[in-house]
Amino acid sequence: MKSITSTKLSIMMFLEFFIWGGWFVTMGSFLGNNLSASGAETAMAYSTQSWGAIIAPFIIGLIADRFFNAEKILGILHIAGAILMYLMSQTTDFSVFYPYVLGYMIAYMPTLALVNSVAFNQMNDPAKQFPHVRVWGTIGWILAGLVISFVFKWDSIENIANGMLSNTFLMVAIASAVLGVFSFTLPKTPPSISKDDKVGLSDILGLDALKLLKDTNFLVFFMSSVLICIPLAFYYQNISPFLTEFKVENSTAWASLGQMSEVLFMLLLPFFFKKYGFKKTILFGMLAWGIRYLLFAYGNAGELFFMIVLGIALHGICYDFFFVSGQIYTDSKAGEKVKSAAQGLITLATYGVGMLVGFWVAGQIVDKNLISEGLHSWKDIWVFPAIFAGAVMLLFAFLFKNEKIEYKD
Repeated sequence: MKSITSTKLSIMMFLEFFIWGGWFVTMGSFLGNNLSASGAETAMAYSTQSWGAIIAPFIIGLIADRFFNAEKILGILHIAGAILMYLMSQTTDFSVFYPYVLGYMIAYMPTLALVNSVAFNQMNDPAKQFPHVRVWGTIGWILAGLVISFVFKWDSIENIANGMLSNTFLMVAIASAVLGVFSFTLPKTPPSISKDDKVGLSDILGLDALKLLKDTNFLVFFMSSVLICIPLAFYYQNISPFLTEFKVENSTAWASLGQMSEVLFMLLLPFFFKKYGFKKTILFGMLAWGIRYLLFAYGNAGELFFMIVLGIALHGICYDFFFVSGQIYTDSKAGEKVKSAAQGLITLATYGVGMLVGFWVAGQIVDKNLISEGLHSWKDIWVFPAIFAGAVMLLFAFLFKNEKIEYKD
């Protein structure tokens, strides 16, 4: 792979995740402070990610893989996203905001697969080359949080009160327009399937991989993956409102600490995987979910603020040790014929169904723990996902039979 191609792909990944990190974390605070949205309404907004994940395979399977170059569809979707982001920045009513964010996520979620397609199509050794390109995505997400907190200070308590968080959507609109135009300069990635080939619903949704559920271990892992997304949804939906309500300055930068830890624990994952095996690595990840929510429940913005920071920093273990390990496990269990279908099925089940349920549950729990206008009992809110994660961990520990899974560097 030529260096100029590698540079272009790295810029693509950087902008792709700068865009996501530039608004998704702070949206909860924006909705609560700018639009006076309830917990249920905030849940509706965040659940658009799940609807986007459910619809994305149809856009990829029916359009991208058959009729148009991936880089051209990537450009069109991001330009459309830029327009929707601008409209989101101008809204003052949730009923107007929701259709825009739903349309945006339907446009954005397919781009996650498209950037991977564009990148992999240019690589002769993906296992070695892809991590060096993908890491720029994580850097982009982190930098978005640092820019919001330290350059523009839109998430300061004073600026949040003055409605400045709407500027995050403007920033993302600009970045999305830039990536949209830039996408047309990316290496050509032609359709992977002939337009004359028949593509069925089972192909699009990865339903061919359902036969893997006949394996008891994979069924336990599959159900655990869906269930653990409920605690995961609590984090994405509530971390910004939680920090804002505690009047934590630079809350977006603090939240980006979670992505920083992702990089660290991604490097440590091979060691844990080889030393402790798949089951214990997964259990470490599940245990971390429970611990982090207990740290959130009993920490505060004063002397116990370190507990909240530690809880955020555990995101690397929570995410990498469960979801990345799960991707490796799925890859090892699926044969060559259903490898892609199996990964698609897991993605649909977790980011689609699992988090859709999770966002709804989180919204209900938040509303039930509303003490007064703009004030919640966060201890009770965070204890719920802690207990839930613990229950999923016990379920997995007792029902999943240990098996040796090879970690391929």
